Amino acid sequence: MARARSLSEFQREFSNEARCGAFLFKCRWPGGFVCPACGNGRGVALKSRPRLFECLACGRQTSITAGTVMHRSKLPLTTWFWAAHLMATHSNGMSARQLEDQLSVTYKTAWLLTQKLRRSMVDPNRDPLEGVVEVDQAEIPFRAGDTYFDPGNAGKILIAGAVEVIDRDTNIGRPRRKGAKYFNTRSGRLRLAVIADNTATSIEAFVRANVKPGSTLISDGHASYPGLSKDYRHDPRVVGKMAGHIVLPWSHRVFSLLKRWAMGTYHGLRRTYVDTYLNEFVFRYNRRFYRHVSFETMLGLATHHEPASYWDIINRENPRKGRQTLEPVRATGRPLHVELPEGTG
Repeated sequence: MARARSLSEFQREFSNEARCGAFLFKCRWPGGFVCPACGNGRGVALKSRPRLFECLACGRQTSITAGTVMHRSKLPLTTWFWAAHLMATHSNGMSARQLEDQLSVTYKTAWLLTQKLRRSMVDPNRDPLEGVVEVDQAEIPFRAGDTYFDPGNAGKILIAGAVEVIDRDTNIGRPRRKGAKYFNTRSGRLRLAVIADNTATSIEAFVRANVKPGSTLISDGHASYPGLSKDYRHDPRVVGKMAGHIVLPWSHRVFSLLKRWAMGTYHGLRRTYVDTYLNEFVFRYNRRFYRHVSFETMLGLATHHEPASYWDIINRENPRKGRQTLEPVRATGRPLHVELPEGTG
């Protein structure tokens, strides 16, 4: 596990571009430079183009930020490092407005930073939940645009949640007989996702995507769960007149914290990009006991997924994608790059 850094240690360790670049190099190539194209171990840093290393065997140029959340970014490394540190260590997270003030950047830049960092919080190869898992659904309010949030007139987003129930003594989820109370337990890992409705199709898809087959599912006895009994051990707890947080304490605590966080940090979530905000909450919840060691994951150094571009985030086609480029030669012999629209030439 990575070493935790205090604020003063972080300021000293990553005080300039050179220190940040050296840290990235060590994370990417612990044993020294290795060309991703030919596997050769001989490379040289390009003085004219920071962050780039050229292989002396095949000539391939590789950036130390390639494949991370900083892929093709023009921002200084120090800005990325500070943004990741603030979002990883702050107990309630950082909104784009707060990051704008902390980093002295424009709101658009701060927004893009937060969106990219949130997408690096989820490892696509993460292990599913297992053992004993509480599963439940809840509605959280959302607001539209930049209008003042009014809970009475807010819309609702349907969220499904699954949280591991772990014995405090062993830190393992130990199934008990059906209907038995789970005393002396705590919550383990968490998963959240937006679902379209409360139908069996939506709930089963969420459970199968996040919970390991053979695990014990504790639910509120909703009619959508019996279809999972073939692959899971279902232990329904019908709420009835009893308060829901008594029957399903950990899932209800998670939903309560989620609603409080959404209102306190973002003054109400918006429907757009809501999945990325849920990913941030899950990331922070699962690392609530060791937030200060989440820095490398925030930068995309500990995950294995393609970095997202601005056009990926806003779900639009890049208007410059597919354009042809001609290289007429100047009088000096150096190429002149010219972009042409599609269908020309």
